[in-house]
Amino acid sequence: MTNVSATGPSPLPFGPQAPWLAPLAGFTDLPFRLLCRENGARVAHTEMISVKGLIYNSQGTWDLLATAPADTPLVVQLFGADPDCFAQPVRWLTERGFHWIDLNAGCPVRKVIKTGAGAALMEDPQRLVRIMQTIGRAAPVQAGVKLRLPADGSTDGLLRLRDTLARAGVSWITLHPRTARQGYGGLAQWSALSRMAESSPVPIVASGDLWNAQAARRCFEQTGVDGIMFARGALHNPRIFKADLATGAEEDPCTDTASIAALVRRHGQLCRRYDPSRSMLLKMRSFIPRYVKGFPGAKQARKGIIACQDWEAFEQYADQLEEALAGQ
Repeated sequence: MTNVSATGPSPLPFGPQAPWLAPLAGFTDLPFRLLCRENGARVAHTEMISVKGLIYNSQGTWDLLATAPADTPLVVQLFGADPDCFAQPVRWLTERGFHWIDLNAGCPVRKVIKTGAGAALMEDPQRLVRIMQTIGRAAPVQAGVKLRLPADGSTDGLLRLRDTLARAGVSWITLHPRTARQGYGGLAQWSALSRMAESSPVPIVASGDLWNAQAARRCFEQTGVDGIMFARGALHNPRIFKADLATGAEEDPCTDTASIAALVRRHGQLCRRYDPSRSMLLKMRSFIPRYVKGFPGAKQARKGIIACQDWEAFEQYADQLEEALAGQ
């Protein structure tokens, strides 16, 4: 595992020219992060990492921290419920060169909430604050936290929590303005982002319903947030970051068949370079259908990737996909 940095943390970039890649369980591995960085992502997150997995020295947990020199700045997102479990993992992480930490207080998945972690922390703000204080005292890191709306959907308590977290030394706050019960359904309440951003003592990063660059620009204009974080929008189009950087552009790039074929090929190259395992090849089955969705021949493309049994077959598949898309 390559260290991220040999020095202390520097401030992370914010603003319309510095879009972030969100932590996405099962997706934001090293190859996908690098693919997004090549297309304009300025900050990326690891997948959600269990502090207990680090404490128990789970190899699968440590594998989620695989990185490379080009993979910076990299924010490690941790989850857990016990404040006492965070200090040692944070020290271990800084010893390995990871200097940006994020606490997940927004995951709506039931099995996470049942442990008292993720969005369950929104119903126990004192414990949430203790965790952030523990992280800050453990090592010289920059630490942020990703929140959701509380169960009642109100923002008054959220604003009090924001100010308390700022006094505790939090460097940024990300808000996905849905409740845990909503999951990813309905509409994100951007009005909550506006209230959070107004007179905030720390940068506020928006998440939720940012499916394209136009939505990101509207979010900046309507809410006054300091930054945006692409999640599901990046899974469908990793070049969404490049679109956001193209100020004044009316449409997103990567809407033509040649760009889609190049994207698939490049993602495969990065996977093969950093993790040529069969499991990574199988993982590509979850990415490619999203890339080609809405294009003629998408159904056949999904069948093609399922048929790939090794990386040589994938290369042939990429050639066939390029030819098929070019013929549309």
